[in-house]
Amino acid sequence: MIAMPHLLIVDDDKDILSLLTSFLRRHGHEVSVAEDGETMFSILEHRKIDLVVLDIMLRREDGFVLCQRLRTTSDTPVIMLSAMADHTDRVVGLEIGADDYLTKPFDQRELLARVKAVLRRTGEKPGTRTAAPDRPVLRFGDWQLDVVRRELRSGDQSLVLLSGGEFDLLLAFAEHPQRVLTRDQLMDLARGSTHAAYDRSIDVQVSRLRQKLEEDPKNPSLIRTVRNGGYMFSAVVTRA
Repeated sequence: MIAMPHLLIVDDDKDILSLLTSFLRRHGHEVSVAEDGETMFSILEHRKIDLVVLDIMLRREDGFVLCQRLRTTSDTPVIMLSAMADHTDRVVGLEIGADDYLTKPFDQRELLARVKAVLRRTGEKPGTRTAAPDRPVLRFGDWQLDVVRRELRSGDQSLVLLSGGEFDLLLAFAEHPQRVLTRDQLMDLARGSTHAAYDRSIDVQVSRLRQKLEEDPKNPSLIRTVRNGGYMFSAVVTRA
């Protein structure tokens, strides 16, 4: 039997919690709910959660703070919800490690499609993760990128936490080394056609990767900016 994906919805609007819980359960998902950060982290500590749907505008700690705290200990995928259509919120969400962003009001079917897309990209849908024979462990410099486990490890085997979006972008770079890739190409390679693109999303993710990979993020040598072109992953990549 294939386990149902387990979603955690964090929102302080009881009507939204009830509506989304009923809808997502009808479409084959196990659902837990939380109205604040304390409950959210308690559930995450005691249950295996495959994806968090996190509202930004909570009464206590806002969703940005909670997502940032989560990213210090976990790479659980996060879709952020906001009543604000400002692109600034989208950029901030990506900068702190969210995998996707949806503006209220939204169609429930769009949320379902995004949940499925993020789970598919991050490989966390229960029962569906399989090893791909043509995509083994990738090595570059002192780094090791395990495609099956979706893990990045440094030379001393320390685990580096990446959000789902960061991992997908790094994998796109590692599979196309020493080639100039435009932002559109990177969007297609890392996220696919299901993801709504906007101008700064790739730039934000590149900036986050540089913070984790580069000795000097302000003068990057691994992920280079190519003027009027895009980005190039300059490392030599080998497959283990």
